[in-house]
Parts: sequence; structure tokens; C-alpha cells
Amino acid sequence: MTTATLFILLLLCMLMGMPIAIALGLSSIATILFFSNDSLASIALKLFEATSEHYTLLAIPFFILSSAFLSTGGVAKRLIDFAIDSVGHIRGGLAMASVLACMLFAAVSGSSPATVAAIGTIVIAGMVRAGYPEKFAAGVIANAGTLGILIPPSIVMLVYASATEVSAARMFMAGLIPGLMMGGILMIAIYIVAVIKGLPSQPFPGFKKLAKSGAIAMGGLMLIIIVLGSIYGGIASPTEAAAVAAVYAFLVAVIGYRDIGPMKNEPWKKEGESLPATIGRNTIHSIVALPCSVVDREVNRVVLDAAKTSLMLLFIIANAMLFAHVLTTERIPHSIAETIVAWGLPAWGFLIVVNILLLMAGNFMEPSAILLIMAPILFPIATQLGIDPIHLGIIMVVNMEIGMLTPPVGLNLFVTAGITKRSMGWVIQAALPWLGLLLLFLILITYIPQISLFLPEYLDSLRGY
Repeated sequence: MTTATLFILLLLCMLMGMPIAIALGLSSIATILFFSNDSLASIALKLFEATSEHYTLLAIPFFILSSAFLSTGGVAKRLIDFAIDSVGHIRGGLAMASVLACMLFAAVSGSSPATVAAIGTIVIAGMVRAGYPEKFAAGVIANAGTLGILIPPSIVMLVYASATEVSAARMFMAGLIPGLMMGGILMIAIYIVAVIKGLPSQPFPGFKKLAKSGAIAMGGLMLIIIVLGSIYGGIASPTEAAAVAAVYAFLVAVIGYRDIGPMKNEPWKKEGESLPATIGRNTIHSIVALPCSVVDREVNRVVLDAAKTSLMLLFIIANAMLFAHVLTTERIPHSIAETIVAWGLPAWGFLIVVNILLLMAGNFMEPSAILLIMAPILFPIATQLGIDPIHLGIIMVVNMEIGMLTPPVGLNLFVTAGITKRSMGWVIQAALPWLGLLLLFLILITYIPQISLFLPEYLDSLRGY
């Protein structure tokens, strides 16, 4: 009765159009009042504990802030230029460069919609001007943008880690090879289509131009090295790496690239200026710019936007944690686990059920909410069936990728529709052919666990674990 009431109330609230955070909280509180011995005071305490007791969640606002600075600070354009110089000379190279740019930006943003918005705004129009069909360009970007939640650092992985108490660092390790693999599959498919359709390629710019664009993009690329290198090397936790990333992204955007802030559009070297004068001028201006950034309108707007996004996500997480608390106290996951184990369902059969459930949920809900609701239910069952929790996490993240492309709540579809000024139906048609690759990739990830587990196990062996 308790289980039915909880899920029926949640479903009714969502069908009424209630925001997912309110729906989660309201259904949880109603269930506690009707069926539990917990007091209202315990609900307030649980909402407070939801964010205060999960140290890993602190990384989320830091990664969102770093993503906001890099999205606004022109890093995306420089990464795109580097990607085009790297693979643009191959047939279909501009589309392949778009995928590569999405992979690079995913590794500095941790967000799928942000990746589509930052990269797609520039490259979709560029591909159309170069002779690519607009539907082809939109479909590629909508799908490549999903890598934002698979290639670490990923906000969705942090949410899963906090919901299941697994290591966020190991989740980041497990996501790297699948992310690179998915990007490679997309690029191979683009090359095959480009050869068949005779899509254009660009002349190779030369190694000098490639080195120059790589050096210019190094401000963004260094963030990947700093974050992933410190986590994989055991130097910093994901939360510590996220804090460093936020500070670094601010310095790159304001002092390095100077696309926002008090030094906006100020050149590093003026014409005819001597080297000592250049060094002195930039040093003084940089020292002055740091305190001035506190009151700069553009910097404040970036921080405010990041704060709004963080508050929205953390509010969803807090209510979802309350929902998970109700599930746990009422022993709902344990009851479901015992039932499924009693059925004698094998691990591979359970994973089929998991994928079907998550693909269905992805049509209607936001990824973080799905993970926070489903992970506490699926986690104990997977553990009893001998499925590695990290492997289960990557399976869930890949399902969330596909959910980004399925209506009516596919966030990447909305972002792509906004960029192209096309209808949602048109964008769905553009993304649909590429969706088959993601489904194939999901099967590979589900039934070949070593794709996900090889890197964390290998790094553990190097440390002697």
C-alpha cells in the first residue's frame, strides 16, 4: 500500500504539470504523514542533510560555475577552431570536428545541454555554409552533445555517486573510455555517410596552423588535464578538482582570453610595444582586474546564471533524497530486490529490464531526477545479482544520454530547436538516424562490462589496491 501510494502520488503530481522537485517532495511528505511514524521535524532535517551530508554534491555548483565561465568566455570557439584544424581535411571533416569539439567541451563543462548550446550555436551554421544538409548538421550536434554527461567530469555521474555512495572518482574513471568510444563511433559513422553522400572536406591548414590553434585552445584544454589528471592521479577528490576548475575557468575567461570582465578585448601586446612594457602593462592590469571583477556586470551575470542553475539542480536533489529516504525507511527497494531475486531473473535479464525502465523514464523526466529515484531501487538488486555498481552507473548514464534525445522532455532536442529555429518534429527527424548508434552503444556497454571497468581497475592495480 505504501509503495503504491508513493508512486501514484508522484505520477499524479507529474501529470498535473507540477515541477519534478515539488512532485518528489510532496509525494514523499504525504506518504510519511499517512504511513510513517516520522515527524514533520524529521522531514526538515532530512532536507537539510540531503545536501549538507553529501560532500560529493559540493562539486556540482563548482563544475556549473566553471562551465558558465568557459561557455561565456569564448573557449568553445577556440576548441572548435582546433578541432577543425585537426580533422577538417578528412571527408566530412567539419562534422567530425564538431563531434571532437563536443568531446573536448564535454570534458570541461559536464553538461549535455551546455555542450549542444556552446558548440551547436557556432558549428551548425558553419556546416550549412560549407555545404552540409542542415538536418544532417543538427542531428550530429544533438547526438554528439549527449557526450557532455558521459565524458568526465559529469554532473550526472556526481548525482549517481551521491545517490548510491559509490566513488565519484571511480565513476569519472569508468566514463572516459566509453565516452571516447562513443565519440569514435559517431565520427566513423559520419565518415561513412560523407563518403556515400560526397560531403565536402577542407584543405589541411598545415602543421604550423594546427600548432597555433592548439596553443590558443590550450587555455581550455589545460582544464581537462588539471581536473582529470588530479582525480586519476589520486592528487585531489572530484570536489577539490571542481573548486580548482572554477577558479581556473574564471582566470582563463577574465585574464587569459579576456572575452568578459574588466580587461575585455584588451590585447596582450599592442603594436610597437616593447616586451618589458607589455609584461608590465599586463601585470598591472591583471592585478587591478581581479578585484574589479567583483563588481563587473558580465562576471556577475555569469555567476548569477550559474547560481540559478545550481540552486535548481540542488533543490531537485534535496527533494529526491527525501524521496529516497522514504523508499529506504519503508524498505521498498529491499522488497523489490527480494521479489526479483525470488523470480530467479539472471543478471542479463535484469539489465534488459533496467534499460527498458530507464529508456521509458527518459521520455518524461530530467536525468538527475531519474537517477535519484531509480538508483536506490536498482542498486541493491544489482548488488545481489553480482553486477558491479560502477558498471550499473555507466549503464544508467548512457540511458540518460538517450533520454536527452527522446521527446517530450529531451533537453538536447529543445536546445537544437532553439539554435536552428526549427520545429521540434523537424529536430526529432534529424536526430533519429543517429539515435540508433546510441542504442547499439548501450547494448555494448550493458553486456561488455570491461569497457567501463578496465580503466578504474587498471588504475587501482597501479596503486596496489
